[in-house]
Parts: sequence; C-alpha cells; structure tokens
Amino acid sequence: MTKPPMAKTQIRVLIVEDDLVDRMACRRALAQNPDYEFVLSEAETGREGLQLALAQKPDCVLLDYRLPDLNGLEFLTGLRDDLGETLVPVMMLTGADNASVAAEAMKRGAQDYLVKDVNRQYLELLPSVIQRVLRERRTLMEKKQVEAELQQHRLHLEELVAKRTDELAEANKHLRQDIVERERVQTELTHAKAEAEKANLAKSNFIARMSHELRTPLNAILGFAQLIETGSPAPTPTQKSRLNEILQGGWYLLDLINEILDLAVIESGKLSLSLVPVPLIEVMRECQAMIETQAQPRGITMNFLPFDATWLVSADRTRLKQVLINLLTNAIKYNREEGTVEVKCTCTPERIRISIKDSGVGLPAELQQQLFQPFNRLGQEGGSVEGTGIGLVVTKQLVELMGGKIGVKSIVGAGSEFRFELNRDFAPQLAAGESKSEEITPPPPKIHDGMQQHTLLYFEDNPANLLLVQELIEENRPDMCLLIADNGKLGIELARTYLPDVILMDINLPDINGIEAMEILLKDPLTAHIPVVALSANAMPDNVLKGMEAGFFRYICKPFVLNEFMSVIDEALEFRKSRLASTNNTAGIGG
Repeated sequence: MTKPPMAKTQIRVLIVEDDLVDRMACRRALAQNPDYEFVLSEAETGREGLQLALAQKPDCVLLDYRLPDLNGLEFLTGLRDDLGETLVPVMMLTGADNASVAAEAMKRGAQDYLVKDVNRQYLELLPSVIQRVLRERRTLMEKKQVEAELQQHRLHLEELVAKRTDELAEANKHLRQDIVERERVQTELTHAKAEAEKANLAKSNFIARMSHELRTPLNAILGFAQLIETGSPAPTPTQKSRLNEILQGGWYLLDLINEILDLAVIESGKLSLSLVPVPLIEVMRECQAMIETQAQPRGITMNFLPFDATWLVSADRTRLKQVLINLLTNAIKYNREEGTVEVKCTCTPERIRISIKDSGVGLPAELQQQLFQPFNRLGQEGGSVEGTGIGLVVTKQLVELMGGKIGVKSIVGAGSEFRFELNRDFAPQLAAGESKSEEITPPPPKIHDGMQQHTLLYFEDNPANLLLVQELIEENRPDMCLLIADNGKLGIELARTYLPDVILMDINLPDINGIEAMEILLKDPLTAHIPVVALSANAMPDNVLKGMEAGFFRYICKPFVLNEFMSVIDEALEFRKSRLASTNNTAGIGG
C-alpha cells in the first residue's frame, strides 16, 4: 500500500511586474519546484502591488525595478510607510545595467536581488533564492524577537532594580530609625538597669540591716525564755504554758525572718550553693526526727516508705534539708486531724524523685496555679494556720537552683502531693573490706574535771546579749569562767593577758569590726591557737561565708538554740586541746 504524498509547504509570493511574459516565466519556474507550493498573486503596477502587499502580507515580494507608475525604490519607500517597517521580504529583479540601483534598493530594505539575463537563467535560481531569503528573513525576525525580548527583560530588570533600590532606600531609612530607637532604648535600659541594681543593693542592705536589728532583741527573748524553761526551780505549769507561747512565737518570727532573707538573697542572685553527693537516707532521717514531733499533737501519722540506702542525690545538703522540712511542715499544717503524710522516694538512672502526700482538703486547679506566687496564701490570710506565702516560693527556687524541678498534684477532698526531682549522683566504690554505716554514732559525752576551769572571752556590746550568755554559762557550765569585753580593743588586751580557751566574737562592735579583731588575734603568736566563734545577728549567707573564710572556727547566728550553742563551745574546746597537743609534739621532735 502506497503512502499518500506529503503536503508541500506553501509560500505566498506577490509578483509586481508589468511584463506579462516575465510574470508567466516566473510562474512556470516556481511551479516546477518539487519541495514547495508557491501560491502566487500578481500586480502590474506599483500602487496595485502596495495594496496587495498591505492586504495579503505575502511571504515574499518579487519586485521589478521598472514599473509604469513607480520604480522599485519608490515601491520600497511606500511599503515601509504603509507597514511601518518592511516586514515582507522584497527581492528586486533588475536589468543587467541596473546593478547600482539594486545596491541602493538593498540599502532601503530589499532583502536580495536577481539580475534579469537575456537567457532567463535567473529563473532557475529563483526558487532557491526565495527560500534563502525567507530563511534569512526568518532568522532576522527571530533575532529581532530575541532582541525585543532581551530589551523587554532589560527594561523589566531596570524596573526591578529601581524598585528594589527604592525598597532598600526605604528599608535603610527604617533601619536608621530602628538604630536610633534601639540606641535610645538601650540607653534607657542601661539607666533602668543601673537604677534597678542601685535599688536592689539598697534592698539587700536594708534587709541585711533589718535582719540584724530584728535578730538582736529576738536573741535575748528566745535565750532568756530557754533559760527560764530549763532553769531551777522549774517553772510552774502556767509559767511553762506561757513560756511555750513565747518560744513558739519567737521561733516562728525567726522562721519568717529567715524566709524573707532567703527570698531576698535568691532574688539578688547572691545565693551560693555547694552541690555534692548527699546520702538521701541521712537527710531523710534527720528530717523525720525533726518533723515527727510537730505531727504528734494533731495525731498525724508520718509514713516514710523504705528506699535504697545507697542512693545519693546531687544537692546542697543544707538547702535540701530546708526544702524537705518546708514541704513536710506544710503537709502537717494543712492536713486534717488524725490525718496521714506519706513520704516516698523513687529513682531512675538519672534522677531521684521525692514525693510528699498529705490527706488534707486539697486544692482546686485555679489555686494550684497560684501556689508558687510570693506572699499569696490562697485566701488563708484569715485562717488559723500561720504563714507568709514565702516558703513554697523559696522551696521552688532552691530546687531549681540545685538543677531540679518541683510540681504539685492536688484533688479537692483527697489531699495534695508535692513532688520534686533532683539529679542522681554516684559515689566511688568502697575498697574490699570497707563498709559504710548508715548511722553516725554520737561521740561519748565529755567529762569535765571539777577542778579544771576553762576561760571563755566574749566580745559583745549589747547588754541583753551579754546578760544572756553570762547567765547561760553560770547555770550550765560551772567549769567555765566568763570574761567580757564591750569593745574590740579591750577584748584584744584581755585575750593577750588571760589567753582564754575559747573566744566568742560579735561582728558589729563599737570601735572595730569583729572580723578585724579576730584577724589581729590570729596574727599574734600568743593568741593564734585560740578558736574564735562568731556569735552575730549578721545572718546573711554572704556574712556567714565571709566570716568562715576569714578564719572563724564556727559561725553562730542569733537567735540560737542553747544546746547547739553549748555543743559548739565543746567542739571549740576539743579543737584547742588537739591543736595544743599537736604543737607540743612538734616542739618535742624539734628539740
């Protein structure tokens, strides 16, 4: 089966020629082309040709130079005037003697030209020349189109660049304004920071000063109340009841002072913690011993669930104990009569969780969100339970400073459960044959020789505190002689003269600072061996740290518990004894 012949590509040609014979010759030459189908239109005059060119817009125009009305050059001019640009390619047909005219025609827009020879051989070239002209014209048009597109892109790019330049100029304007505004804000922030630091320093100084001023009279109140309570003759039941009220109120007031002090120190960023591996079992037993006496009067059962005695927690031991005591105290205070408190410890490879669950009334969700707000007592201001709303705030911040987190779960009518987590720590393995005791055996009681007298020198200018320590020593330490100095210089002279066994040092003396007085004594070979115990109402943590770094043997904050005070005195006496023995042994070896 034969395939149908392929359709030829049509080329529309306008022949502008006044010679019929030449037109017919062109027609025959184009009709014989095997590759293209030439569709012809004919015009005998130039004006007719212009009309047809404008109407048909042929693919090519074959233009004779000599026409009855126009010559070829005038035709090209008219074609350009009508179309705006010679979009239709024109091929000039000229005589042999008109080569210069053909060249001029090329300048005016003709695409090519052929010279009419006598033998009409130009007709053989006519189809191929038309094809070449069309290809060149097509290439030219494509080039112009590309150039037009490039020009359009260039214009568009210039518009974009101009627009972007305007945007950048506007952005730079706003940036300059922002910089000016930022500098203004920075200046205000710097000023505000300076003011805040100044205010914070003033607040810290005020709190430290007020703490000292409150502790000094409170020390006398609690000290003498303890002396009366333990004195001879014993107080009557009525007196004992009244003393209990004084002591309870005094210790509660001291708790409030300590809570406010802790909060102020934490907020100032000056709280110093020492995170070490702490045996959880030891701290828990200490807290249990302290807290159970609070639970007994209300019949509250304390249930400390067992846990692995080897667990260590990374914490500051004192602050961990403070967190536990605060949460346990709250669990008792806000519990019901004959209620329960359950303490549970759980462990993961990284963390240790401690939960304290009570059987109190519980809290609704909206109040749980306010638990850790300073001075917010959740509407209990008029209730029977005393408090400031500071304890939980301090507890939360202490837990977070130790790298932990704290939370609460509470159900109305069923009680509350406070949970906090701290990082777990690990101690090095004990060597073979070593063992670790879970309990510390208390040292045996000290036995004093009735004939031996120890000398205690007390630097103090406050008459009430002087009287308190004087009566405390007279009633409880017959083995001790008390020397008193109401200023630093007198105390230094007494220390050099009598060489006391222990020195008690107040910090705020009327002439020189207690730390300065201690440093003078430590530099003197006569008194350097004497342990100096600070006894001061300067109870800020940085005060204690500064004192211990300066060289105090111990630092007792006013108010103090009498038994703890006596224990420190005994420790200082034992320390002096061991130091003297060491010095004597060294001297003997040298001799």
